[in-house]
Amino acid sequence: MAKVDLASRPPTEEIVTRAELQDLFETKSRPGHYIGLEISGFLHLGSLFTTGFKINDLLRAGVRCTVFLADWHTMINDKLGGDRDLISRLSRYYADAFDAVCPGVRIVLGSDLYDRRREYWYDLVRITKHMTLARTMRTLTIMGRAGSSDKTDLSKLLYPPMQAADIHFLEADIAHAGMDQRKIHMLAREVFPKMGWDVPVALHHRLLPGLRRPRSDTAKMSKTDPANSISVHDSDGMIRSKVKKAWCEQGSLDTPLLAVLRDVIFHQFDSVTVERPARFGGDAAFGSYGTLEAEFGSGGIHPADLKQAVSEYLVRIVGPVRDRLALDDELTEAVRLVR
Repeated sequence: MAKVDLASRPPTEEIVTRAELQDLFETKSRPGHYIGLEISGFLHLGSLFTTGFKINDLLRAGVRCTVFLADWHTMINDKLGGDRDLISRLSRYYADAFDAVCPGVRIVLGSDLYDRRREYWYDLVRITKHMTLARTMRTLTIMGRAGSSDKTDLSKLLYPPMQAADIHFLEADIAHAGMDQRKIHMLAREVFPKMGWDVPVALHHRLLPGLRRPRSDTAKMSKTDPANSISVHDSDGMIRSKVKKAWCEQGSLDTPLLAVLRDVIFHQFDSVTVERPARFGGDAAFGSYGTLEAEFGSGGIHPADLKQAVSEYLVRIVGPVRDRLALDDELTEAVRLVR
């Protein structure tokens, strides 16, 4: 149960199913895990830290964790202009970043897996025999695309069955992703029994919201809007400036900074101190996210003081990783030009 609790802690939003996960830990000492990532640009607080911290929970639970760098999927989804060389160069940066945040994780490149396992393509075709066109089109939302467009090129239809095949060929007992990837995991759970394969437990973590909108707005933090996100490469001053401009209404639980506190900061720190003027009760240390949220919701923490606390803790989290990831100027410019 301690392992189940580690898997369930924030930023986890859903486990399908918790009973299956408990049974997995009871019957397998070192279950396998998979999370697949497109190589779509430079990493930010959500794509690296939210994902990486969940991986670290699973590593502590004794899970064999794998970050799958989906270079073929990146090309299919037209990311980085579909430039294979640029995708390959940036994949090395992704590997370095996850090595820095998740010591002990295994990194696998899609091209390497497909070259090594020639039977992959045979089983991919077998998977497609169990998928209708309508079901496949509905699943395309995992790519950030509507499934009804008549302009969808044929390669996009390969994406969902390939992702399902990846889960199997990486021997994943636990398929992990953000909530935006839920449909592919449900597809795998539907198709795998028809293939005679074990069904993976699906674990989904919350997506961090953008900084400039209320949390009730479903827009997630995205690298395409730098002012709305915290990049792993932001300087300390940039982090403080972005947090200062974040949407944060007095007493409102919709502030995106609360999500950052719950899913990132409290994941790394047992206690968070908010500095306040003496006339407002002085500095206060909070040993849990729930107590801090309640204090903010009651008006006991001013937005400016919350922002100050979030800024300082994020600097402590992001800074050491940023300093390990030296960016190549040529690569940075190449990525910028294809956005």
